[in-house]
Amino acid sequence: MSAPFNFSAGPAMLPAEIMKQAQEEFLNWNNLGISVMEISHRDPIFIRMAEQAEQDLRDLMAIPNNYQVLFMHGGGRGQFSAVPQNIAGPNATVDYLNCGIWSDFAIREAQKYVQQVNVVGASVQTEQGKALAPRESWQLSDNAAYFHYCPNETVDGIALHEIPDVNAPIVADMSSNILSEPLDVSRFGVIYAGAQKNIGPSGFAIAIVRDDLLGHAQGNTSTIMDYTVQAKERSMYNTPNTFAWYLSALVFQWLKRQGGVEAMGRMNHAKASKLYQYIDSSDFYSNPVHPNYRSIMNVPFLLADERLDGDFLKQAEQAGLLGLKGHRFVGGMRASIYNAMPMAGVDALVEFMREFERKA
Repeated sequence: MSAPFNFSAGPAMLPAEIMKQAQEEFLNWNNLGISVMEISHRDPIFIRMAEQAEQDLRDLMAIPNNYQVLFMHGGGRGQFSAVPQNIAGPNATVDYLNCGIWSDFAIREAQKYVQQVNVVGASVQTEQGKALAPRESWQLSDNAAYFHYCPNETVDGIALHEIPDVNAPIVADMSSNILSEPLDVSRFGVIYAGAQKNIGPSGFAIAIVRDDLLGHAQGNTSTIMDYTVQAKERSMYNTPNTFAWYLSALVFQWLKRQGGVEAMGRMNHAKASKLYQYIDSSDFYSNPVHPNYRSIMNVPFLLADERLDGDFLKQAEQAGLLGLKGHRFVGGMRASIYNAMPMAGVDALVEFMREFERKA
């Protein structure tokens, strides 16, 4: 069997050439004779790598100079609490659009730190599938400290493709769609992302914070989650996850070699379009999401007879197609096709699905 294709929603596959490079450098990084995991984060060699990683990310996303790029602990969930603690006072009102399961987790966390969490709208079921409540129906606050949403929900495969027009700093959980296509960073107050989908290993996170939102942390905010402290200390207030930072740096360089987020966006849309077209052409498979809200990163699909789910997953694994089981909350199947997934992986999946349908 050839090398498998990993469709896991996260931790997700990394580019093969990056994994190979990390393997080759594992015991001898930068010709030092030791691993990157063994060197001090204060060492000038590591600091140069970290600074280059930040610059590469700034280049890729065209991040304006009035934004800080923070390499943080705790993954995306850590940012669920870091956001309200850093940019909203305890007596504040904050607006959340409930796009799905991860939005719901963020809402629950925010409720611990601010007085009023206003859910402005939520996902809805339509005749054409799951969608988001239309913008004109949102119940926005007049004085929200920020507006939070998740533009790509990995579990349900729901995406909001347009940046919301609201009168508050926009906070976006981009854990599963960061770097997947071009983005106007200047429209946002905070962008954060867990690393384990399009960046690097799990347990690591990136927060991109506009300067005017610094300096407002609540008094009980954990120091290592304080954006102002981390900005001042260049994300090295305490020992960071050095190996994750290193791997992320390699991924940023890989993305530049691919042509940046513009090229990745074209490829990601092409991959998603091919998979959705096959699903829509079949009576055997179906996608439960309204066409206007379909994710290009996470493609859930259902079999006409759910009794065949087990056979589908078993045979897919035997064919080298891994990680296709849907989230336990929704069932079915889910193909996550992040940046590292080549078109060949989508082609292999479509061919397997076609053959499984033929034999069913």
